[in-house]
Amino acid sequence: MYVLIHGIAGRMGGHMAQIAQSGARGITGVCGVDEMGTHSDITTYHSFDDVPSAPDCIIDFSHHSTTDALLAYAVSERVPVVVATTGHTAEELQHIHDAAAEIPVFLSANMSLGVALLTELTRIAAKMMPDAEIEIVEKHHDRKLDAPSGTALMLARAVQDVRPGAELVCGRSGNGKRTKTEIGLHAIRMGNIVGEHEVLIGTDSQTISLKHQAHDRALFAEGAAAAAEFLMGKAPGLYNMQDLVRG
Repeated sequence: MYVLIHGIAGRMGGHMAQIAQSGARGITGVCGVDEMGTHSDITTYHSFDDVPSAPDCIIDFSHHSTTDALLAYAVSERVPVVVATTGHTAEELQHIHDAAAEIPVFLSANMSLGVALLTELTRIAAKMMPDAEIEIVEKHHDRKLDAPSGTALMLARAVQDVRPGAELVCGRSGNGKRTKTEIGLHAIRMGNIVGEHEVLIGTDSQTISLKHQAHDRALFAEGAAAAAEFLMGKAPGLYNMQDLVRG
């Protein structure tokens, strides 16, 4: 499998390059596209227009603002895409869904298999305890731009899967009692925290805490490589970590 890493000059692109160079998940070759820089050991192109031949799969660790250029190339070349970037606007997400009608697209706010398990456990707990209050706390390094994180939103939507009436409340301020239908989301940005997500599920008599901690950003690259391997031979459609976990 020959992969193209979009955003290869960035921190996560660098981790992805190391995974690709190791030959993990059947990767036999790699190149990169990055509008902002180059990779010292891997052929890097400034734009998709410069890529001489289509890869077998694109792994995107760039910035959500480049979504349209990424999808235009992928659709025109009929190349599967792993979208590992977060912070997409509603319009960009719609474009991703539109592209998935023509090519296989793997979209996840978090490429960690552990987070996929956390998401499933959150969905189960929210269903089993319909009257419980749920709060989600996420922590990341001080360079992360989007808040709440895409993973926190993914966890909140897992709750909404079984509680359609639940509303997302980002942060809490002012006067007013918390409503039972709220899902509170709280973002902390400091230092060099790789990523922590905790889901608190509580009633008057008990509290359950479900927590995932990332110790090394390489885990996201490992998950993206697994997602690329998963997409090989798939029909057009939108896939996610739950599809990968469930086989």
